[in-house]
Amino acid sequence: MSDDGTAHVSVEATGETAGEAKWKALRDLERLAPGLDKESVQFQVVSEGERGLLGVGYAPARVIATAVANAATPAPAPREDESEVETHARELVERVVGAMGIVARVEVRETDDEVFVTCSGDELGLLIGKHGQTIDALQAVANAAVYRSGTHKPVTVDAAGYRDRRRLTLEGIAVRSAERAAQGERVLLEPMSPVERKVVHERLKEFPGVQTASEGTEPNRYVVVLPA
Repeated sequence: MSDDGTAHVSVEATGETAGEAKWKALRDLERLAPGLDKESVQFQVVSEGERGLLGVGYAPARVIATAVANAATPAPAPREDESEVETHARELVERVVGAMGIVARVEVRETDDEVFVTCSGDELGLLIGKHGQTIDALQAVANAAVYRSGTHKPVTVDAAGYRDRRRLTLEGIAVRSAERAAQGERVLLEPMSPVERKVVHERLKEFPGVQTASEGTEPNRYVVVLPA
């Protein structure tokens, strides 16, 4: 309790990156004190973390998050043209983005098959994270939240066109690896998130003469491309 009578809540969280640790800490804070004002949350990065090769030397990032427990603000009203699932997805992403100290515009579009959440702004590297780990983690949370709300549609969270750029890069890596595997070589790719591994598997599904498999354990699971 501070001198002015307000209570403060602090949690410590870990993740592969500081950004991932921050959104985990935010989730813990919201469970402890629902309705927290995201502007009141302060983060202290204890450790940036270190990612070792295939799990060797890996050390997680550590973050301490502190907020005023009674600093609540009403949830933003949904726009008139938003569906319930669009509002739910947008508010979740806005809370996480704001808690990370990122200034971004969040737009949501629902189709018959999917929900797209797009973040735009000048500096979104923290939201994307190293190898896309932070934005993939946020996407997983958004998918779980939307699924629990009763809408069984996949949610894609993108920032500054990252998804398209990364997909093109991964597909290029996949094709080059497949060409080597078709000559009899067993090719191990770098550790990837489940989202990225899926891109590689899908790209090479019909590639002649090769097959793919995932090996290793999270967070260092990787794709192997080998002769069929």
